[in-house]
Amino acid sequence: MGSSPKAVAVGCLLAVIVVSGTIALILVAVGVKGVYLPPGTKYGMVFDAGSSHTALYIYQWPADKENGTGIVSQAEACTVQGPGISSYAENPANAGASLRACLDKAMTIIPVEQQRETPTYLGATAGMRLLREQNSTKADLVFAEVSKTIQQYPVDFRGARILTGNEEGSFGWITINYLLETLVKFSFAGKWIRPQSAEVLGALDLGGASTQITFQPSGTIEDNSTKVFFRLYGTNYSIYTHSYLCYGRDQALKMLLAALRKENLTSQQISHPCYPKGYEENVTAAALYDSPCVPAPVAHDPSQILTVRGTGAPADCRSAIQKLFNFTACGANRTCGFNGVYQPPGHGQFFAFSGFYYTFYFLNLTNGQPLSVINATIWGFCTKGWKELQASFPQEESLSRLHNYCPSAFYILTLLHEGYKFDEQMWSNIHFRQQAANTDFGWTLGYVLNLTNMIPAEAPEQVKGQQRGLWAATIFLIVLTAAAALLAILIQCLWNPT
Repeated sequence: MGSSPKAVAVGCLLAVIVVSGTIALILVAVGVKGVYLPPGTKYGMVFDAGSSHTALYIYQWPADKENGTGIVSQAEACTVQGPGISSYAENPANAGASLRACLDKAMTIIPVEQQRETPTYLGATAGMRLLREQNSTKADLVFAEVSKTIQQYPVDFRGARILTGNEEGSFGWITINYLLETLVKFSFAGKWIRPQSAEVLGALDLGGASTQITFQPSGTIEDNSTKVFFRLYGTNYSIYTHSYLCYGRDQALKMLLAALRKENLTSQQISHPCYPKGYEENVTAAALYDSPCVPAPVAHDPSQILTVRGTGAPADCRSAIQKLFNFTACGANRTCGFNGVYQPPGHGQFFAFSGFYYTFYFLNLTNGQPLSVINATIWGFCTKGWKELQASFPQEESLSRLHNYCPSAFYILTLLHEGYKFDEQMWSNIHFRQQAANTDFGWTLGYVLNLTNMIPAEAPEQVKGQQRGLWAATIFLIVLTAAAALLAILIQCLWNPT
């Protein structure tokens, strides 16, 4: 007796189920390969607590690393409102409170699940170095308050400390060279490589209370106190760096004003050749002598009001600024910068940022002009009277510091030309910039790059996966098997032969 149509149909469907199911199982078992997922992202935060202001930088980098160092980018920068934290010495609680707005902003950028593992640092520079010299107890109280505030947020806070001048200079050097791709760059082959022909760049930094020069000399570094060693992306670097405390722009201008007053200590009037003619301001003796960089004269009255009047005399201005430096203190057979500090001959291209850039940008001197043009432009600016300057630069944000651009510019010119020994030939090697690749120059990025050497790399997560074609075939066969099984069930249950 022959098979019924129902039995034949069910048998055929069962055959389809067996064959397609078997093939699907084979594809699943044989076609699977190990696949590495793209590395996750790590975050880090650094507060740059400078002498005149504080900024928070948020960085990110892949969880795996390239030759032991992270590939880092700037995710966000937030400027803290108010002065630098050293200015809160008399009210340290306000130093901590000033950080909250930027910390709140950071919490909206870093994913919630990663906040508690985000390393967070506060590094203070020359402003806090000076406060520690002046009153270590007050410096400790300021650090205690900023630390207390940061610890109230769900981050991995790793401390607040004062950077040495050499750290500030050398981390700034790392930042410059990383952003301008002399340490590592992404090749056309899709890999991070060390550029073979790239020459590392020098860094020139001008803050409010200190200035730093850092570069890789062509010869040996004779003074070990100025030598710093780094290993980055599998390569060793030995660089020269020195930081001059008190020679940042703000402290230098204070030293200049105190030196001008010294010419006639009994008078309450100070003639200032760098201020524009017609400009006048009152300064208390307490404000003038509030820093270790500007020692007060014997028997001075802190409450005394001093009247400062601008005379607009460029020649006298430059002469007075030159007297802030000692260019003759270097010993025999030794190359120096100034004040007897060892400095090997400058070598290569240099990038000048922070105070160097901001002052020269205001004067439109950041386009590679020769030294003669720089000098003539500053000289011409310094001959203008106060009313003429106010009319030429009516911007509200500039008026409060407009009178300081002349002394600042002459100070920068003297520091670079006579202090750091950039003569007419070497001057063209200086590039005035503040950013590259949408990232700010400064020590914080270099700090994070060096830090990633100490943060363990995460192994890429491995999952099982198939090629797209095999995956599609497997899904088709699974669907076919399921459809055949369903159809067989329906035939078995619903087919009622007549």
